[in-house]
Amino acid sequence: MRGNIYVVGMGPGKEGMMTGDALAVLDGADLIVGYPVYLDQLGERFAKKEKYSTGMRQEKERCLYCIERAKEGKKVALVCSGDAGVYGMASLMLELSEEENDIEISVIPGITAALSGAALLGAPLSHDFCVISLSDLLTPAEGIERRLRAAAEGDFVIVLYNPQSRNRSGYMKRAADILMGSILGDRPCAYVKNIGREGEEAHICTLSELGDADIDMFTTVFIGNSKTRIIKDKLVTPRGMV
Repeated sequence: MRGNIYVVGMGPGKEGMMTGDALAVLDGADLIVGYPVYLDQLGERFAKKEKYSTGMRQEKERCLYCIERAKEGKKVALVCSGDAGVYGMASLMLELSEEENDIEISVIPGITAALSGAALLGAPLSHDFCVISLSDLLTPAEGIERRLRAAAEGDFVIVLYNPQSRNRSGYMKRAADILMGSILGDRPCAYVKNIGREGEEAHICTLSELGDADIDMFTTVFIGNSKTRIIKDKLVTPRGMV
C-alpha cells in the first residue's frame, strides 16, 4: 500500500488566493494537518474534513503524524502558510521521510508573502531581490546579520520575514541599523500586515522609520534598492527599459 503526502502552500489563507492545484489536493485529501491558525483559515469548504493540528514549534511531530497516517494508505495534506518551500514544511517533511520508501511526497506551491505583499504595494520586486528571515530560532543571529550586510552591499531589494514578535522585540530596529551601515536612511521602504486577511494594512515609509514602525510577526517588510521610488503612492523598482 503506497501512501501520499501533499505539502500544500495555502498562500495567505483565503480560498481566492490559493492555486487550483492546492484546492484540488485539499478537496481530495482524507486528512488535513497543520498549525491551528492555518486550519481555521480554510473555512467552510473543508469544514467536514478530518483534521489534525499541533502547536507552535511542534513541526516535527506534525510531519511524523502525516507519515504515520500515510502508511495506512491515507491521502494526507500538510498545509503551510504562503509557499510550502519558503520557510515552510516541505524540506522537513522530505528529510523525515527519507527512509520511507512506501510514501510519495508531493509539494504544492503557494503564493508566498513576498509576492502577495508586493502586489499590494505596487511593483517593488521588478528587479533582483532576496528574502531574509529575522527569526533566530533556527539561524544564529550572526548569520542573519551577515546576510543583511551582504544584501545591502549587493543593492538587492530585500524582503524581511518574521521581523519581530512579542517575545522578539527590537529585531527590526537592529536590522534597520545594520542596513543603514550601507544604505541611506531615506531609502523607500514599506511593510504590510495581515496580507490577505482581516486587518490587512500596507504602509510606505523610509528605512530610518522602519525601526520604530508598528511591526509584528504577521508583517512582511520591503526595503527598496537604489533605484526604487514611489510613484502615485506605489512602491516601484524599475525593471529597466530596452
